[in-house]
Parts: sequence; structure tokens; C-alpha cells
Amino acid sequence: MANLPSLRRVALKTLALRPGNSFALLRRSLSDAAYDPPFSPKPLDRTPQPQKSKARKKPPKSSPGDPKRPAEPDLPFDFRYSYSETNAAVAPIGFREPPRFSPFGPGRIDRTWTGTSAPAREAVDPDKAAGERDRVLGAPLSEEEIAELVERYRHSDCNRQINLGKGGVTHNMLDDIHNHWKRAEAVRIKCLGVPTLDMDNVCFHLEDKSGGKVIYRNVNILLLYRGRHYDPKHRPVIPLMLWKPYAPIYPKLVKNVVEGLTFEETKEMRNRGLNSPAVGKLTRNGVYVNVVEKVREAFKTEEVVRLDCKHVGTSDCKLIGVKLRDLVPCVPILFKDEQIILWRGKKDTESTSNSHA
Repeated sequence: MANLPSLRRVALKTLALRPGNSFALLRRSLSDAAYDPPFSPKPLDRTPQPQKSKARKKPPKSSPGDPKRPAEPDLPFDFRYSYSETNAAVAPIGFREPPRFSPFGPGRIDRTWTGTSAPAREAVDPDKAAGERDRVLGAPLSEEEIAELVERYRHSDCNRQINLGKGGVTHNMLDDIHNHWKRAEAVRIKCLGVPTLDMDNVCFHLEDKSGGKVIYRNVNILLLYRGRHYDPKHRPVIPLMLWKPYAPIYPKLVKNVVEGLTFEETKEMRNRGLNSPAVGKLTRNGVYVNVVEKVREAFKTEEVVRLDCKHVGTSDCKLIGVKLRDLVPCVPILFKDEQIILWRGKKDTESTSNSHA
């Protein structure tokens, strides 16, 4: 078998004899012994390499006297998904998921999930909680201080803003508020959708659950002040909900025959409402601060009124009907094609007859 180095030398001499071969002219200046083409195989090093010992990762040290325990929040209220949009006095008739599935996760808090809330283990003294809140708020703000905070945080380009949607004042929103209060004295809250029907309720729960104070209110824009003596290092422990719990099943809102009416009267009221002009037209995620007053004014002359809720959504229509039932008050008698039909009830007739008697 021919020797490989000798074959390389013959190939180089053949290339050098060809006219116009620049590669050959370049190789003439190099000795055959010094030239090593790039495709020549490198000698293999067969000396045994010492095996590197794999370092075993040591598990993190865990002190035996400090096991992982569930959080023990001392907030003086029951934990719910929504505080402003749920009524604790109305008991559900069923659940869409077993109550044992806590949205806080297994073993993360020392409270038991009942399907709608996680009640506090011990009753908290309301006077003590109110005294602690007053201590954090400190002395009332002067008009100059309020004007300065309002000018700083009321604008739409404020980066300290929280959007409040149809869920209302939710549990995880409390943690967002305290996160903003780390670097800002106040937080801007923009309210949209169903909660704007009752802004007083929204303001109450924001102050009651966060411990702050609403210092500015303009239609659906709120400014929530943290207090003079607020300390971010000693903020309350707020365990987060890992997912939104399924809404429980409540009694039927609209019955086939409205209480106080016969079947024929109920049918006639519904047809009259569908053919009557709409009191107002609601949009999706709109601002409904004037709807309650409009319905009250309409009931002074009409027995049945209609609200046009096109593109609002069926679920939001029912939430609006429930709030109007309690705020106006009135009786929802029909939800059809995103139209809400409301009956003022027989209270006016009964009160008039009693006054003449």
C-alpha cells in the first residue's frame, strides 16, 4: 500500500506544473515537510483521561424546628373573591365545585374554605380594628395636601392605577393596592361596569378592607389614600387566590309568575315592557352611575320600564337586574334578548290606599 505522505507530495508537484495556478506558485515557497493540509487527520490521543467525579448537589438545609406552616393572616374580615358584588346574607342553594377545593391552594392559609368565603378563625374586636385604622391614617389631611395629591394622581396617565371591573373589590386587588402604596401615597382606581351602579358600596369596601381613605371621587374615578403613618414593612399579610372560584348556584331571579301578580297579569306586564321605549341604553363595561336615578324617575310615571342592554352580555344583565332590585327598589320580571324589564311593584298603590284610609 502506498505511503500517504508520498501521495500528497506527488499531488502538490502536479498542481505546481499547471500554468496559471496561483495555488501552486504559493506552495513552491513552502517546503514539503512544513506543509500540512487542513484536511489531514489529527493524531488521536489515546492516553486515558482521569474521570471527573460528579459533584452531588447537596439538598438545601432545612431546620427541623421551622417546618412550612400555613399563613396566619390577622385581617378582621372573612376572605371572599368579591367583597362588593356578593351578599353574605343570601345563602347559595348549591355549588359548582366541591367546597373542599380552596382557591388559596391546599394548606396555604389557616382558614377553611366554605365554598363562598374563608371565615376568620377568631372574632376580631371591631373597636380595636377601627383604632388601628385611625392610627395608620393619622390626622386628617388639609385642603392643600388633598389638592396636591389629587393633582398628582387623578390624571389618566398616572402609573399608579388599578382598574376595577365587574368583579368589584376583589381579594387580590387588596394586594395590588398595598403594592402601589409601597412607593406612592395614593392609588388611582378606575371603576367600570356593574359596580358603578353603586359607587357608595365600592368606596365603603375599599376603605373597610384596605384600611385607606377615599380622598377624591369624580363619577367613576377614585383616589385611595394610604395614611400618614403607613409602613410598607408592616403591611398586612394578604394570601393570594390562585384561581377564581366558580360562582355558587343561587335561587332563581325571575319566576314564571311574579309574586303579587297572576299568570295573565305577568304576561301582560312583560309584553307591555318589551313594547315600551327604553329608559336608557347601556354599553359593555360602561359607567352606570346615573341608571338608578333614571329608573326611579321613570317609575314616577310608568309602571313598567325597559333597559336596552345590547352587547352587554347575559351575565351582566342579570347582575344589573339584581342591583337595581335592591337599589331602586323594583321587581325584575324578564330578561330577554339583552333587554331588562322592571316592574315597580305594588308598593305605591298600597301606600296610597293606606294614606287615604
